[in-house]
Amino acid sequence: MKVDILSKIKHKEISVGVVGLGYVGLPLAVEKAKAGFKTIGFDIQDEKVSLVNKGHNYIGDVVDSDLQKLVNDGMLSATTDFSFVKDVDFIAICVPTPLDEHQQPDISYVKNSTIEIAKYMTKGTMVVLESTTYPGTTEELIKPLLEEGSGLKCGEDFYLGFSPERVDPGNKQFKTKNTPKVVGAIGKDATEVISAMYRAVLEGEVHEVSSPAVAEMEKILENTYRNINIGLVNELAILCDKMNISLWEVIDAAKTKPYGFQAFYPGPGLGGHCIPLDPYYLSWKAREYGFHTSMIESSMMINDKMPEYCVERASKILNVHKKALNGSKVLVLGVAYKQDIDDYRESPAIPVISILKQNGAEVDFYDPYIKAFKDNDITMSGLDNIDAEKIKYYDLVMITCGHTNIDYNMIQKNARAIFDTKNAMQHIEDRDNIEVL
Repeated sequence: MKVDILSKIKHKEISVGVVGLGYVGLPLAVEKAKAGFKTIGFDIQDEKVSLVNKGHNYIGDVVDSDLQKLVNDGMLSATTDFSFVKDVDFIAICVPTPLDEHQQPDISYVKNSTIEIAKYMTKGTMVVLESTTYPGTTEELIKPLLEEGSGLKCGEDFYLGFSPERVDPGNKQFKTKNTPKVVGAIGKDATEVISAMYRAVLEGEVHEVSSPAVAEMEKILENTYRNINIGLVNELAILCDKMNISLWEVIDAAKTKPYGFQAFYPGPGLGGHCIPLDPYYLSWKAREYGFHTSMIESSMMINDKMPEYCVERASKILNVHKKALNGSKVLVLGVAYKQDIDDYRESPAIPVISILKQNGAEVDFYDPYIKAFKDNDITMSGLDNIDAEKIKYYDLVMITCGHTNIDYNMIQKNARAIFDTKNAMQHIEDRDNIEVL
């Protein structure tokens, strides 16, 4: 079976299925199709399926013309009907893995997708989970569900592995195509065929590890590393404010060391799907082994506290201007979780807005990439544009995302007070009305 699959990969005779057409799944489906593999995208949202089948792109990292051509050429299509799983040889699961209301892993999307796949998969199918999750998910959850639902045996009738997604929205250098890939599968044959499938599509290195659990832990390490280091600089930001020291200047000085230091920066909290969530997955799994992840949980506590801390700082700035937070007019600039993208998943700007409102502030937002957002109990529409007169209206302008296409000079000249949590205005010379995190 392995030899036959490797031959089909070589001759582009493999058909591909991608489950979940979001920030990870759609770029992956496009790359698979561009490499010459006929690809079907599966999603439970009719709107996404319809957009893909019309060739209409909704993901920033996908080139519009690429999607349109692939759809027109019949290389890429989308469906909500999982019975078409029977027609594919390789399936990548790229569904959300959020936290529930108790800050515990919600793997219902993974579980439900696996159950649907198992109903229709055939002998020789390669199944790869790409969704970020806790170590053990592939072997403890996916494998038994696939075996029970399909009647097939892993390692004999089908191949199963984990290859963590590595997507950095807005990154100009690294996209799905050229980002190195890690593959951990159940057995050597599975590792070989799944790795061969990725090598046939991607330009980046495909690094093989010994098991899915290693690959799952590797992904958690990547993002926990960032979580801890951001937690460190956020804590130092609070301390440096008390000591009247600019942490931004401190970091710039530390960056001059050519070894042993990597720069991380403070902000109003953590955003995006992975970095704020992954440590919770590991802490949850660690409790199964009676282990307390103290360093990780400490960084999570610091980062989770930052929106509240930033509102406290905003209140102090208003006090200097003899204004109470209650009743003040505040403009929040940027609700995306990082600069120059339209993604607001887990954006720290949203809890900042929520806390401002809870304290009686009248809050508006402007984001050149996001016209409106809906997050839990908050739904807001943003300003269509900003100009000098609009800026003068507000008691405080609070920068929570440092988009590069905003006229910060205009803002500085017209704002009564500015709280820059991202150091977006670092090049503005007149700083009398600017306070930085």
